[in-house]
Amino acid sequence: MKRELRIPKFNSQKQELEFWSKIDFGDYLKAADLQEANIPSLKPKTKPVSFRLPINVLSRIKAMATERDVPYQSLMKDIIFKGVVSATR
Repeated sequence: MKRELRIPKFNSQKQELEFWSKIDFGDYLKAADLQEANIPSLKPKTKPVSFRLPINVLSRIKAMATERDVPYQSLMKDIIFKGVVSATR
């Protein structure tokens, strides 16, 4: 027979992390308790956008993409993503 898992009230995130890091769920669950999970796609939804770039900038991006052997639009997404992340720090 498996034990009942009693979850205490936590006073801090650190205390909660310590609690969960020490739990062995094998002590509390039986194989019959497990159910198949339906996990949705974790790939973020995208939306097409259109914007204008100077021709020389687009040419440089395409050349960079060719050097890296990646599609130029993927490289543009990566550059934009990194710019947004660094701008929000």
